[in-house]
Amino acid sequence: MKTSIYNCNVIELPKIHNRAGNITPLHGGIEIPFDIQRIYYLYDVPGGETRGGHAHKTLHQLIVAASGSFEVTLNDGSIKKTVTLNRPNFGLYITPGIWRDLHNFSSGAVLLVLASHLYDENDYIREYSDFLLYKK
Repeated sequence: MKTSIYNCNVIELPKIHNRAGNITPLHGGIEIPFDIQRIYYLYDVPGGETRGGHAHKTLHQLIVAASGSFEVTLNDGSIKKTVTLNRPNFGLYITPGIWRDLHNFSSGAVLLVLASHLYDENDYIREYSDFLLYKK
């Protein structure tokens, strides 16, 4: 599959200011470039741990630092790019066919994921060598 990290980008999400606290409303197909079928979040990631380490065949994702910060390293089989997420009104859009590693989590970081499909183990590519074969 010929996808590129250049198809992945940081999206500024709406931010409604209020003296009592801000809110960011999200709608699939409007602010998010896909319909949202699943939402999950990672938290309490121990210092020094790496998450991710896989790619998806069909899944689109938007990753948001709901709290704290972390880095996402994207890899399309040829090019790597690392993106730091640290503001809750910015999300990283990841297209299918991109390997991702999540690392450098700050204390108290919460990683929120909006996904285009329900969980499907068959959509995962979990071995990097298999990913490279998939990309040919």
